[in-house]
Amino acid sequence: MTAPAAIAWQRRRAAAAAVWREFAADRGGLAGLGVLVLVVLLAVLAPVITDPAGLDVVNAPGKPLQPPSGEFPLGTDIDGRSVLLLTLWGARVSLLVGFAATILSVLIGTLVGITAAHFGGWVSGLLMRFTDFFLVLPSLVLAIALSTVLPHGVPTIIVAVGVTSWPTTARLVRAQTLTIESRPYIERARALGGGHLHVIGKHVLPGVLPLVLANTTLVVGNSIIAESTLSFLGLGDPTAPSWGQMLQRALSSGAVTGGAWWYLIPPGLAIVVIVLSFTLAGRALETVLNPRLKGEHA
Repeated sequence: MTAPAAIAWQRRRAAAAAVWREFAADRGGLAGLGVLVLVVLLAVLAPVITDPAGLDVVNAPGKPLQPPSGEFPLGTDIDGRSVLLLTLWGARVSLLVGFAATILSVLIGTLVGITAAHFGGWVSGLLMRFTDFFLVLPSLVLAIALSTVLPHGVPTIIVAVGVTSWPTTARLVRAQTLTIESRPYIERARALGGGHLHVIGKHVLPGVLPLVLANTTLVVGNSIIAESTLSFLGLGDPTAPSWGQMLQRALSSGAVTGGAWWYLIPPGLAIVVIVLSFTLAGRALETVLNPRLKGEHA
């Protein structure tokens, strides 16, 4: 590795260490990150630490709506399956949709935002009107329409959530790109012959990515809520357990009127905890990457 490259990597490592120190100083963000790491580990290790056969209604080991006990710490559902097992496996679907839909949403929003700000003129006007069209439409209603038209399943929910939640990211990225491109070093790069790809790749993207990263952590929480809502409405994959599907089945099976609180609280609490954790971690990261927010969040 050449000396300039080694120096560049050393600076990046030092910057990453500084970001981590500032992030770790925020107790809320650190707690949120800890919960997220724990939930992701449990979701990934679910096939190892649990028996997937218990998800099949044919092999359900318990009685319908059995209260919490030593054998079933969180009780059973209407089919006699362990609610704890369903909650662990539901985390896999909810996190998968949350992360995948967020990546799709952020990619579309970043591409539209940078393109609109960089090229300006009629390109910006067209893309922004397109963005405004999606922005004024109720994203949940549009996602429901897409999920109804397309085949039911996890990929459909990912597409439905991803293609309806990008306008906010596009506007955020456009504003940041306009700020970056107004700086003198952008004019100097263009004067030296830098083309569109050079300016965007070498100058705009590095300046936009920290903001996109902070925004991504916040979008994941919204995507998980959207997935839970669609599953609760019966538009998810009926063969894959998710938190929204658990709530829908609990409501339709009479768990509310029957007093089976153990069927309702675990998936509902899981949604609240995971979304709150993403919000805390995202706010802390946003404060670190944008020092101007420190006074507002203090």
